[in-house]
Amino acid sequence: MRAKSKIAAVAFGIVMLATMFVSAASAECGPLNGPKFQKQSWDGASSPASLLQVNLPFFNEPIVGMWHVIFTAKGNTGPMAPPDGAPIDNAVVVWHSDGTEIMNSGRPAQDGNFCLGVWAPTGRFQYKVNHFALGNDTTNAPSGIGNPAGPTRIQEKVGLALDGKHYSGTFTLDATDTSGNVVAHIIGVIKATRITLDTPVSSFF
Repeated sequence: MRAKSKIAAVAFGIVMLATMFVSAASAECGPLNGPKFQKQSWDGASSPASLLQVNLPFFNEPIVGMWHVIFTAKGNTGPMAPPDGAPIDNAVVVWHSDGTEIMNSGRPAQDGNFCLGVWAPTGRFQYKVNHFALGNDTTNAPSGIGNPAGPTRIQEKVGLALDGKHYSGTFTLDATDTSGNVVAHIIGVIKATRITLDTPVSSFF
């Protein structure tokens, strides 16, 4: 009788252990037709509670990628306005599928040449960008770091060419001082060429 009781107890323990493994596996993987998840990479956690839902709202948008972008002044007025055709920036821009973008500006690196923005489609192959640059002015550049400056906001409206290799449009740039006063207002046009595995250095000149 005792032997049968021991066998029953062992069998019960095996069933409970198997049930725990099945529950853990279900919590880890989720339903087969549910959302995809990935583990957070910054804390090394491995528990099911550390999973994040992957969210790439613009994954299929053809604007995503790396671009060589030229900003040129056009249509400005006033005594201090840049003339039509004046170069404003020569940059490398990356549009990410999560709706963010980053620009490596042609301005002096010591004064802050990286800036960030967000974007969204407004129609078929049409997009808008809201972009902010933080850094310093070029008072002492290139020999030193310039004085602190307020944020510069760049708003863009662009359209992607049907070949997917170019985009163009317009921009508005508003630079502010540290008190939020607009110290420069520039409008102009944008022309961009997609950077690929075959893009040569000569394309930047």
